[in-house]
Amino acid sequence: MVKETKLYDLLGVSPNASDAELKKAYRKMALKYHPDKPGGNAEKFKEISEAYEILSDADKREVYDQYGLEAARGNAPAGGNPFGGGSSGFSSGGGGGRTFSQADAFNLFNQFGGFEEMFGDSGGFRTSRGGSPFGFTSMGGGMPGGFGGMGGGMPGGFASAQPKEPTVVDLNVPVPLELLYTGGSKKMKIRRKGPSGQLEEKIIDINIKPGWKAGTKITYPNEGDYQDGMRQTLRFTIVQKPHETFTREDNNLKTTVKLSFKESLLGFEKEVTTLDGRRIPLTKSSPTQPGSVSTYPGLGMPISKSPGSRGDLIIEFKVDYPVFLTQQQKQAISANF
Repeated sequence: MVKETKLYDLLGVSPNASDAELKKAYRKMALKYHPDKPGGNAEKFKEISEAYEILSDADKREVYDQYGLEAARGNAPAGGNPFGGGSSGFSSGGGGGRTFSQADAFNLFNQFGGFEEMFGDSGGFRTSRGGSPFGFTSMGGGMPGGFGGMGGGMPGGFASAQPKEPTVVDLNVPVPLELLYTGGSKKMKIRRKGPSGQLEEKIIDINIKPGWKAGTKITYPNEGDYQDGMRQTLRFTIVQKPHETFTREDNNLKTTVKLSFKESLLGFEKEVTTLDGRRIPLTKSSPTQPGSVSTYPGLGMPISKSPGSRGDLIIEFKVDYPVFLTQQQKQAISANF
């Protein structure tokens, strides 16, 4: 039995919900409460995001089920650490745990693909009311310019200077299969923080090359939030959107053509429209076996590492067999076969 059910109640699931059920519930609630949606609620959005962040992590979920929310946040309950030691990651008193922020909520949201992936929007990555689209705050404490205090390490009290690398922020870019086939431009609208913390808007033009595959990464230095005296690096990952007609298998394109039982026996005339609009005629006068395929070399996806080369177009035939035959139909078949 769980100690409390608040986080499960926020997502509208039971305490024995599976990972898939948690993910589905989070998507639904994010759609309902995202601050950029009509009727959205920023505080509720943060609460359901924290709930999913905790419950989707097996270790945090176990701690939450046994000891409650504050323990899952990293704050030991009254009486000290529930695990009896200081090495478990819990503070020895209240208030020592990590605080889940609005920026954390947006960062979690963007890990699901942002508005395009979850809501079907095409406006790129957006945030609400001053939040960071990348889930990071800009310019921490210390001296202006992002320098920390001066401590020991070198004579004169200066810390040894270690060159800092900019933070890399990963974002998904949903791309239609048609654009991966032809290549072209994908414009993404982002909001980022400037040197003074002010919000800026920028359009990043991503040049999609023909044949790129899902998982391809494109890096844009100095395009993210201004943080610690420098801008973050944005790293976009291509996510292929499902297509209603074609599926991609490496460099090949595959589609299914449905035939009636009559067409499978007597022949047919059909056509398939490719991703670039070309029409491929399909004609056959002899019987077609269920599950048989026709392969058209060079009509598949472009091969990005081999310009001018393409994969194949594979057409599989699916026969719609009747589930019932009249006596007359049975007699006709029996007489002719």
